Amino acid sequence: QVQLVESGGGLVQAGGSLRLSCAASGRTFGNSVMGWFRQAPGKEREFVAAITWSGSFTRYASSVKGRFTISRDNAKNTVYLQMNSLKPEDTAVYYCAVNLGGSIPASRYEYDYWGQGTQVTVSS
Repeated sequence: QVQLVESGGGLVQAGGSLRLSCAASGRTFGNSVMGWFRQAPGKEREFVAAITWSGSFTRYASSVKGRFTISRDNAKNTVYLQMNSLKPEDTAVYYCAVNLGGSIPASRYEYDYWGQGTQVTVSS
């Protein structure tokens, strides 16, 4: 069984930074794509960023491009999301997910496994 455990969320002031981590376990993840999504209260879960197994290709939502950076450490089966210049509208529960197909989808329906999420709150 696959387990994804997010950490690093918290409360931060606007303009601040946070680094989220997602540790994966339970199987090998060769050729997998790791992604981050977020869900604010009353809104649908939306794509934030994704990265291929090699780390050579990344994809970002336009709302976070230039502020967030996704990276991964395959030796640790961990993916990171560095979030800078945070805004109140970034407040949400952040989820990591795994796509086993090797593409870099932005649709949440194309991801196979999900973590439980970590809360990020940005105060104004």
